[in-house]
Amino acid sequence: MNEIAALKDHKRTHTGLPRVGFLGVGWIGRQRMQAILEAGMIEAAAICDPSPEMAMEALKLAPEAAIVPSFDCLLNLALDGVVIATPSALHAQQSIQALQRGMAVFCQKPLGRTKCEVEAVVAAARRADRLLCVDLSYRHTAGMTLIRDLVRSDAIGRVFAADLTFHNAYGPDKAWFYDKTLSGGGCVIDLGTHLVDLALWTLGHPPVDTVVSKLLRKGSPAHPESGDVEDFATAVITLSTGTVVRLICSWHLQAGRDAVISASFYGTKGGLALHNVGGSFYDFVAEHYRGTQTAVLCSPPDIWAGRGVVDWAKRLVANGAYDSECEELIEVSAVLDRIYHSACDQSP
Repeated sequence: MNEIAALKDHKRTHTGLPRVGFLGVGWIGRQRMQAILEAGMIEAAAICDPSPEMAMEALKLAPEAAIVPSFDCLLNLALDGVVIATPSALHAQQSIQALQRGMAVFCQKPLGRTKCEVEAVVAAARRADRLLCVDLSYRHTAGMTLIRDLVRSDAIGRVFAADLTFHNAYGPDKAWFYDKTLSGGGCVIDLGTHLVDLALWTLGHPPVDTVVSKLLRKGSPAHPESGDVEDFATAVITLSTGTVVRLICSWHLQAGRDAVISASFYGTKGGLALHNVGGSFYDFVAEHYRGTQTAVLCSPPDIWAGRGVVDWAKRLVANGAYDSECEELIEVSAVLDRIYHSACDQSP
């Protein structure tokens, strides 16, 4: 019996629930922890965070969990899975180490700072035959699920154009986001990851032909090769199907509201769009357009933020085996790389 198989044999407790560790329990880590615990499908076995205060806050959600002092200690526990919500630079290596110990992984985006990092994690998941998922949470809004299904069913005909927007008027509040070595980039890798994923996921992941982008930092051209972290970005992506996808994202934009978030798809027989309501990060309306007519498909309330981690937990309970769907993450990261490279190519 190999090491991974031996670990699998000893993980589950008498409850029969998978034992899961939580690595990084800041605000978003605790939100995902709460969602998965409320679903009642896992046992929270361990909590690990460099901040004792954050760890104690998380312990309120799972008083029976053990607080462990380091990731190495967490790796030495017999766990079925780990939920990772640490700074971006750590995601790839931490995911690989957990997978090598036979743990399924649910990681915050981005899984890696580059395509190469993401490929390495996916390869580790394949070798270990363990489930790997990333928190691409906007897929799980009721509106985007409806839009994707309608696009796939040809409800709006051939989609020839898509516009996707994400402006966060606050921007991140942690210093590491503004250090390219730690974050991998600025608003593109932070917010654009969601936009690229939504476009490719909705349209069935067609190959990408061309990418042309422009990155700005405080209103002037950003230079990613020199370590600049962009706070405004646009990109035009042409797919092999001929569909033209336009992306725009930013931090700290004078947007007149907290956030502007939308994803619109235009076809030969109609259009579909998701957009946030009143500047909210959480409330969305989905609409179906026919000419000048608008039909509302769904509107708030919709409690969606934890659906991704709950879906991971369901699959972990089933068997936690490798799912090739995670290979789509490589395609998303490849587009992000091309957005950064295109901007470098156009720098004066």
